[in-house]
Amino acid sequence: MKLYDVVIIGAGVVGTSIARELSRYKLDIALLEKEEEPAFGVSKSNSGIIHPGTQNPAGSIKGRLCVQGNLLVRKISKELNVDFKEVGELIIAFNQEETRELLQLKKEAEALGVSGLKIVDKIWLRENEPNLNIEAVAALYAPTAGIISPYRMVYSLAENAVRNGVEIFTEAEVENIIHTKPEFEIITPRSLFKARYVINCAGLFADDISKMLGIDGFKIKPRKGEEFILDKKKENLARHLIFPLPSKTSKGVLIIKTADGNPMIGPTAEEVEDKEDLSTSEAGLDKVLVSARRLIPSINDKDIIAYFAGLRPVSGHDFIIRHEDKAPAFINVAGIQSPGLTASPAIALLVCNIIRKNGLTLKKKFIFHAHCKKTMQLFAVPFSKTKKLIKKDASYGDIVCRCEMVSAKEIRDAVKLGARTMDGIKFRTRAQAGRCHGSFCTTRIMKILAEERKLPLMVITKRGKGSEIVKEDRFHLRGGTGSTL
Repeated sequence: MKLYDVVIIGAGVVGTSIARELSRYKLDIALLEKEEEPAFGVSKSNSGIIHPGTQNPAGSIKGRLCVQGNLLVRKISKELNVDFKEVGELIIAFNQEETRELLQLKKEAEALGVSGLKIVDKIWLRENEPNLNIEAVAALYAPTAGIISPYRMVYSLAENAVRNGVEIFTEAEVENIIHTKPEFEIITPRSLFKARYVINCAGLFADDISKMLGIDGFKIKPRKGEEFILDKKKENLARHLIFPLPSKTSKGVLIIKTADGNPMIGPTAEEVEDKEDLSTSEAGLDKVLVSARRLIPSINDKDIIAYFAGLRPVSGHDFIIRHEDKAPAFINVAGIQSPGLTASPAIALLVCNIIRKNGLTLKKKFIFHAHCKKTMQLFAVPFSKTKKLIKKDASYGDIVCRCEMVSAKEIRDAVKLGARTMDGIKFRTRAQAGRCHGSFCTTRIMKILAEERKLPLMVITKRGKGSEIVKEDRFHLRGGTGSTL
């Protein structure tokens, strides 16, 4: 049985960031993910905001790593060819008391090293954010805030890590860990893995993983956030990321620009017990609409094209990133809620330092492949370039998803790069993400996915086992062969 130097549990943005960073070194690394694809846990519900560091306590780990991560994301996004857009954020005040709170936020953020901050007045807001509520009197402007696709970030990190030697095992839920001293045995339905070091990046289930080794010093409390996606025609609803003043438990309901164009409003912040509860509610919608309209009154519920909910893995007020002396060579990376996406590359560097200080020799490889090819997406290129692409490969002109202008070529490329499910294709290409929710394109995408993976349509799933789309083949039941789709 192979002995890995490092096994990482969890292939979200933190796990894949750590895997890529460690792949710079001469190590045998395995990344385990319980779902069928990376990014199907906490990361799939991320809003895609790259925070500047304006809403974190000055002495916090998350505050320091957020500011560092904001800088690192720019470099990494260029290397991985993932589009990052610096759009800036505004935290809005509606009276003089709230304006004084902005000054305190500015002071704390500057203590962390956030640059370019300024308080802007009502005149500036009217000129630069014309749809904003006219009752807004001031805002804290942070120009370094940005947006990125969280899914494509994870997939690019994973693909690059694999290119540099990391082995990724999906459908490998950790059932138990045995500390055989000095090594670990990690038991999954797929296989038994042996490791010298284990890094726990299991998101909502990080406390369950930690308890397997008798470490129960923290508890993950899921915090549900319901968010609502608007039609892409509302892309210019806001020019910046729009925040209210934060509360003690939440950044509040936001107006969120996204890397793909569709604005979002949300999230709510509700403590729940069930780590699988991704339900949305009418009460959640009502709450979000009321709060969002306080910022931009023209928001119309008829422009909402999709609802979803995500769960944030909350454990206290700060990140938990530490070597566990109770089980030497085990590192917990837990409670990584917002700004976890922003902080992820800085978390990876911190974990590398922790693991080095605790006995793992890190020798750099002679060659590290830092770059990924850019994934072509028709919705993001001008028509003149589209015509050139079609001349080069006619399948770019075969539009499968009309809402989002996704071609058969893009879908086949996504499968070749690792998409195994309908959601995997959706997250990579945006096919099925438009107003019709796949009514037009679902059957065609299923056919392409089945052809590329050489599988029958009956086993194609939305997001893994248990989410099969076709339950029976009626043509086959009538005595025929083949498929009716």
